[in-house]
Amino acid sequence: MTNLSKVDLVGVGLNAADTVIPLAKFPIRGSKVEFSTAHLFPGGQVASTVVACQHWGMRTRYVGKLGDDAAGVLHVKEFARAGVETQILTVAECASRQSLILVDGDGERTVLWRKDERLDMRPSDLDREWIVNARALHVDGYDTATATVAAGWAREAGVPVIADLDELYPGVDELLERIDYLIVSRDFPCRLMREPDLETALREMQRRYGCKLAAATLGEDGVLAWDGREYHYVPAYRVPVVDTTGAGDMFHAGFIYGLLQDWPLERQLDFACAAAALNCMAVGARGGMRTLGEVEELMATGSRYPAAYSVSSVSGVVR
Repeated sequence: MTNLSKVDLVGVGLNAADTVIPLAKFPIRGSKVEFSTAHLFPGGQVASTVVACQHWGMRTRYVGKLGDDAAGVLHVKEFARAGVETQILTVAECASRQSLILVDGDGERTVLWRKDERLDMRPSDLDREWIVNARALHVDGYDTATATVAAGWAREAGVPVIADLDELYPGVDELLERIDYLIVSRDFPCRLMREPDLETALREMQRRYGCKLAAATLGEDGVLAWDGREYHYVPAYRVPVVDTTGAGDMFHAGFIYGLLQDWPLERQLDFACAAAALNCMAVGARGGMRTLGEVEELMATGSRYPAAYSVSSVSGVVR
């Protein structure tokens, strides 16, 4: 066991070396498309969220696996530059996770990825001290059994657990039972609950798994959340979009920052929307990571997309 100082946030989950290729339009099948530039950036759901929280003055720790290649070196250097404490297991003669990201003229990204199975995190790879010496735990659920163990330790220690999920991984139900703040992609609640209506799916998801908050991020439609009593809706900020890569990662970072500041929920969600919007204004998962002051300036002065939902006084939602 390792004795560690306490941090604000510990993240257990994915990292990736992102090669971002901007294109005027997405290729059609069988076509040949010229591209002029390709950019290599560190990314990954949990890794990017952790780096953003560190950037905003929090003390953070990242737990994950890397290969012993140049991409692994890139991640290690970036964590060190940002000041993130790391508990990284390095796999010899193994390539780190790679993503090829095609970004079309509207800034929408399409991700192609690969990962060696030797990079999968297993419960036996974890040390309980890495997890419980934190004020919050963030997981993405890709290595589901490992995330479940970490979340269980956090729950036992009274550490709130935040999850960023976009896939129905095998065994995900056991993980969901250990999540406090479940913030997922747009279609996740409907697929999970087999319910076509998003509002109903959020309510059922929160009721079944007992989380404090069930929320879905909706891109330019903002975020819709259910806390067990009422809906909360925040429309997205309108900004010139360059690349949507990492928008969800930055949203989760903004939410976690606000949560640990003990802000009201509406402000947490609004700050998260603003942070995500700013990140879309530059290339890469962390390219538009801004200062706290810049996020708050957008909150004070920015314009928004038209509201996709209207929350009524009786906790209902009208589209």
